[in-house]
Amino acid sequence: MIDTLRTGDVVRYTVNGKTALTGIYITERDGMAVIKLESGYNIGASPERIEFIERPAARPPAAAVAVAQNPDLPELAILSTGGTIASRVDYRTGAVMSQFSAADILRAIPELGGIARYRDRQIASILSEDMQPALWQNLARAIYDEIRAGVEGVIVTHGTDTMAYSAAAVRFMLRTPVPIVFVGAQRSADRPSSDNAMNALCSAAAATSDLGEVAVVMHATTNDDRCAIHRATRVRKMHTSRRDAFQSIGIEPLGCVDYPSLAVSLSGEAVRRGAQEPELQDSLEERCALLQFYPGMPASILEAFEGYAGLVISGTGLGHVSSGLVPGLREMIEGGTTVVMTSQCLNGRVCDRVYNTGRDLLAAGVIEGEDMLPEVALVKLMWVLGNESDPERVRRLVQTDLAGEMQRRSIP
Repeated sequence: MIDTLRTGDVVRYTVNGKTALTGIYITERDGMAVIKLESGYNIGASPERIEFIERPAARPPAAAVAVAQNPDLPELAILSTGGTIASRVDYRTGAVMSQFSAADILRAIPELGGIARYRDRQIASILSEDMQPALWQNLARAIYDEIRAGVEGVIVTHGTDTMAYSAAAVRFMLRTPVPIVFVGAQRSADRPSSDNAMNALCSAAAATSDLGEVAVVMHATTNDDRCAIHRATRVRKMHTSRRDAFQSIGIEPLGCVDYPSLAVSLSGEAVRRGAQEPELQDSLEERCALLQFYPGMPASILEAFEGYAGLVISGTGLGHVSSGLVPGLREMIEGGTTVVMTSQCLNGRVCDRVYNTGRDLLAAGVIEGEDMLPEVALVKLMWVLGNESDPERVRRLVQTDLAGEMQRRSIP
């Protein structure tokens, strides 16, 4: 049977001779048939238990339907980069492919039309692991253009895996008087448990609120009750698949959006709308890297970063690496590489004055990254080195809170 099936065929799969499951045949893999069930989940099925039902006739693509816009509502810009929130299932592989444009999102979630009117612009159509610094720059420039054009807020749809990097990058490159809201989805639109619609609606509400900074808006709990508003430079994806994967690290969220009322509450820490004039500084130094230390790491690994302008190390505890790496780091720094130390612990701050190795690192010229998240420190270092060449000025900027990325003190 499996030899005669084609991708897209409707089939029935009988489990243990009793329960019959209906789904769409995707492909053969390792002697098993891969079937997408009506629930949206894929299963592997024994070929001998599959019954062919029908082969749907090919249909031409549906014509794009114009999105109704209410001229009395505030105007927002939706900038799409792709990701799960903007995706369809590829039935050749059963994988999620980023194929939606911003206009497609509006058509798929018509309730957005009751919150605002929209300009849409597609920056990229990629899954977030393919994001590049050059795309961060394109995105920041596009957002700046939309702000200058008079929109009251900007929504950026983005894959969740590297969304925190992109949000932080935009925050360093751009001062904004209006909300810039990054939003994604943990589960694609074909799944009943998809979070794409609720996240999108909450992001639109946040984008029309009194917020005046870059934020990430995603599910606050596993239920459909509210989304959290996270500061772009203090947020991390903390779970591979949970809908509440994003968490603010070291601080409380800036606020929340209740669902389904879409009422927005902001904390006193949130920057308010209109507090800053728009300003774009989009230079980045791409020759920077992030290295996570591990026990037994050979000193020779530093040779891979020869010629790099900057290196962020995610060290242990208070910000440590083995003593064997210190001479190599000193040599890199003397050669012109800026080295910043952060901690794998995420909560708490770096302090290299407690143990001998830490003191040796400071003597070698390593810069303490305070309580910055390692990935945020990487993006910040790229931005600092892209805009400043004087080593002392670089050091001062790295250790200065520029975008809410570091706290003056750590509170247990």
